[in-house]
Amino acid sequence: MRIDILTIFPDMFRGPFDESIVKRAVDGGLVSIHLHDIRQWAKDRHKTVDDYPFGGGPGMVMKPDVVFAATESVLDLAPQREPVILLTPAGRRLAHDTVVDLARNERLVLLCGHYEGFDARVHEHLATDEISIGDYVLSGGELAAMVLVDAVVRHIPGALGSPQSAAEESFAGGLLEAPHYTRPPEFRDWSVPEALVSGNHQEVAKWRRRQNLLLTARRRPDLLASLEVTAEEREWLALQMGEQ
Repeated sequence: MRIDILTIFPDMFRGPFDESIVKRAVDGGLVSIHLHDIRQWAKDRHKTVDDYPFGGGPGMVMKPDVVFAATESVLDLAPQREPVILLTPAGRRLAHDTVVDLARNERLVLLCGHYEGFDARVHEHLATDEISIGDYVLSGGELAAMVLVDAVVRHIPGALGSPQSAAEESFAGGLLEAPHYTRPPEFRDWSVPEALVSGNHQEVAKWRRRQNLLLTARRRPDLLASLEVTAEEREWLALQMGEQ
């Protein structure tokens, strides 16, 4: 996969993409990440990328001529020209299914806004998708782009050590992930659940499934509405929830 990121602060990406899973994926040739400074396409000597909004109001708006020139130039660097994703609080919420879908692309082009955001013509005529990582406002789209890239790279085949890792994480099956334990089995009088040390794979699977359901019911009950749950699981879950 090729990922192109257009931003006015390219140096913000140096640290996060130089560590951990993203770096290993880059080093392994699974993904290439290209940073582009939007200011390079500004025509004036001050490299201006923003201007006052028509109609008045606070803040500045990123200029469409510069953003279009930058994006169209970057698009010409590789055959695939979509999706062009604008990171914005007004976009659709980034969710597991979205991440999996994006990971199937050969290329992603990400636009990081700043100030009061992009001129509306960028939204209407340049971006093919708009994504938000949550119902809050950041100083710019860079941090959102980092989150999106990290989430997507994890789903590129070979990026994780085990092919099962992504399939067993939270949201992969519509549920939150069960708790994890490791050695020592006894710590400050707190014990690892017996099922996990039993060596019985069926018991382990049953325990994890139930914990997935329980954690989801307690913290994200909205996720359970669209899931198939057996009568036995519903009965067990009702009993556990009644003990809260």
